[in-house]
Amino acid sequence: MQIQVSQVIDRPVAEVFHFIAYEHVRNHPRWDPDMELEMISDGPIGVGTIIKRRNSRGGTPVEGTMEVVEFEPNRAMGTVIHDGPVEMRGRITFEALSDDQTAITTSVELPGMDESTMDKSFLTSMMERSARNIKQLIERN
Repeated sequence: MQIQVSQVIDRPVAEVFHFIAYEHVRNHPRWDPDMELEMISDGPIGVGTIIKRRNSRGGTPVEGTMEVVEFEPNRAMGTVIHDGPVEMRGRITFEALSDDQTAITTSVELPGMDESTMDKSFLTSMMERSARNIKQLIERN
C-alpha cells in the first residue's frame, strides 16, 4: 500500500527543508502531536541517523525507530520506520516553485499491507493533517 500527499508552502525551499529535515526531531512532534522523537545517533541528521519513536496515535503507545536512508539537502529525505512489527518507508521531496514557494510531497509505503488489512483513509487523513500543520507552522514564522 502506498499513500502520497502534497502541500504548497509559501516559503523558500531552504527554509522548508531546514524546518522539516534538519530540525526533524524537534519539529515533528509539533506537526504530529501523537509522536515523540529522540535522536539516538550522534552528530547532525543525515544518512544513517537513528531516531527513537513513540507513536500514541492508536491509543496504546507503540515504540519504534526511524532510520534516515536518504538525505539530499533541499531535495529529499527518506526514512525506514519500524513501529512495533510494522515497517514503513517514508519519503518527502521538496520542489522550489519560486523563490518564495515550495511544494512538499510526502509518500509512505507499507510493504506487505494493502487496503484489506489497513484503513488507508485514516492514514491519508493523518498525513494530510500533518501537511497542513507543517504549512501553518512554517508560514507563521
